[in-house]
Amino acid sequence: MFNFRFATDYVLHRLKAKNRHGVHSPFVYRLIDNVIYDFRAKKVYTEVENIRNGLINDTRIITVTDLGAGSHVNNNRQKKIGDIARNALKPPKLAQLLHRLVADLQPRNIIELGTCLGTTTLYLQNAAPDAKVYTLEGCPETARIAKETFKNGGIDAVEPTVGNFDDTLSDIIDNLPQLDFVFVDGNHQKDATLKYFEWCLPKVHENTMLIFDDIYWSQGMKEAWAQIKAHPQVTVTIDLFWIGLVFFKPGQAKEDFLIKF
Repeated sequence: MFNFRFATDYVLHRLKAKNRHGVHSPFVYRLIDNVIYDFRAKKVYTEVENIRNGLINDTRIITVTDLGAGSHVNNNRQKKIGDIARNALKPPKLAQLLHRLVADLQPRNIIELGTCLGTTTLYLQNAAPDAKVYTLEGCPETARIAKETFKNGGIDAVEPTVGNFDDTLSDIIDNLPQLDFVFVDGNHQKDATLKYFEWCLPKVHENTMLIFDDIYWSQGMKEAWAQIKAHPQVTVTIDLFWIGLVFFKPGQAKEDFLIKF
């Protein structure tokens, strides 16, 4: 049932979505043309993908603690690292898009909810080397492997914060003067997603970018995405099907874009 619903949502999105030529907002057009559709190869892509390949070939088994909505692929607690790397890591196309979005924004701080094995964190940190990265992970064993990934990628300064997002995220937000870039990729449940969104709102500003992963994951996530889009503080959203981008631009007409990616 999930696969049928998800496939239907994907087909409907492709039928309705536009490319950059159907967009009349200068801000969104520039973002699509210069960032989202910039598919040129970059040195960092090869470096991180080599690390990903090492994880895919890792036969060690770890005990996974899942505090969110679980996996649509494998909910066994004992998992091989290679299986996690194949099924749970952000695919290269999406991880590299996140890299480009951060490289364009150059935020001073980055929050990532859902470290997993750490390859996306490598992309984020490499895109803005001077940014402070806060990456949160619910599973201690997964976070331990992520630390190895960070060491292999040369970003020893990043340390995963381990625990339930409900217990760890608010303190990080409270200790920051503002939020520049937040990637929500964990606990794919409606109420949790909306809660984390609400927690971010007091610290957003005109250049803040919030990104929500798996916005078509379930009916609940679709409803959460609809509520986020409708929030009065949100002025622009870009729905790429796999992820949703949220902006807060004063004076910008409120618009929601469906874009092919």
